[in-house]
Amino acid sequence: MFLHLDIDCFFVSAHRTIDDSLFHIPVAVGGRSNINIFSSKKEIRKISSNSGAFVSTILTNEGHKSFKEYFVDENGKIRGIITTASYEARAFGVKTAMSVNEALTLCPKLKMLPPNYPLYHDLSTKLKELLIKEIPLVEQFSIDEFFGDVTGYINENEIVEFAYRLKKKIYEELKLPISIGIANTKYLSKLITEYAKPDGIKYVSVDNIANFIRDIPVGEFPGIGKGFQEKLKGYGIRTLGDIRKNQKLFYSWKKPGIDLYNRVCGIRDNKLTIEREKKSIGIGRTFDVIFDRDELKRRVMILCRYLCFLVKKEGVNPLTYAIKIRYEYKIKSKNYINVNRIFNEMDFKNQMVNLFEKTDNHKTHGVIQLYITVFNFAKQNDYTYNLFEYEKDLKKQSLTNQMQKLRTKYGVDIVKSAYEIRD
Repeated sequence: MFLHLDIDCFFVSAHRTIDDSLFHIPVAVGGRSNINIFSSKKEIRKISSNSGAFVSTILTNEGHKSFKEYFVDENGKIRGIITTASYEARAFGVKTAMSVNEALTLCPKLKMLPPNYPLYHDLSTKLKELLIKEIPLVEQFSIDEFFGDVTGYINENEIVEFAYRLKKKIYEELKLPISIGIANTKYLSKLITEYAKPDGIKYVSVDNIANFIRDIPVGEFPGIGKGFQEKLKGYGIRTLGDIRKNQKLFYSWKKPGIDLYNRVCGIRDNKLTIEREKKSIGIGRTFDVIFDRDELKRRVMILCRYLCFLVKKEGVNPLTYAIKIRYEYKIKSKNYINVNRIFNEMDFKNQMVNLFEKTDNHKTHGVIQLYITVFNFAKQNDYTYNLFEYEKDLKKQSLTNQMQKLRTKYGVDIVKSAYEIRD
């Protein structure tokens, strides 16, 4: 038996845990591309391992800023998008990913809040710790979503009562409203949570699953994107009930089709992913157009510092580095290099600045986005590094490890290279 737990309007709910005046009014949290990492101003920034839509890896607190300080740029233009809207705001048509400007047009009395990522990270961590004490197996699916497997721990006839007790405990300890879906398999529990919202619990037994999913549009099932929806339409499949009737067709599509059919029908979908192996790690920022190449190289180095922190935190050694540059007028350029060195910050920065120079094919155009990523992680004790540079690399790695300790304790900005500091 599986539970899927989803915090209602998480970012807004998080702010309500520290500010009672936000209850029962239309509230939204908005976000902008976090370009203050490029500032030379001293600020303590830490890193989160949580992921998900609109979740910042860099834990900066913008919550103390006023609407004007955060959402209005130097030209007086309102910037940003809605990352979370309360149900009171949704009643006016305010939606996630909508521009702040449009949201305020729909709801002039909307209370707009800048993000407070340390608060979100702290509450998410505390919720996970609480769930681990109450449920034998817990998977964190995103910053505000969790799966719990209570098979063999809670009887089916007690599962709803258990969910209500858990929900009550979460609110009493963390002041967070949560919706819970319950089913015999993982992804069906996630689907059912949508019908438990807001702030409710819904359980669908095995005997009632076929009837429950019969008329649900295929787009509501987790993992079915718009492209695949169009493909299914071509076969006359528009509901989950239609999928259930077409086993032969889905099984003819081999593993992807078989997996989807089984998930929809609640067949063999009973394993949680407690730890996820990362395939790549990346960081990027979008900003107003920049023509100054020295400033762009400075920003590449700053992104490298943050990415280096994430790489060391994961304990991996990437062998491929990549960069993507977006220019004005929808022009893009990307490139990568392969290395066989022990990862260290000094060499990584130099190699990425060189890669930027080689990849910058449109030097007369302004740049509006930089994105760097690393992947192809070396397997422990299963890779031979450059023997001629090995001793030097070990010393550089040791220095990088020392900087990692300082940044873990005092924040990622505690140690910077001189080139990163703007006059």
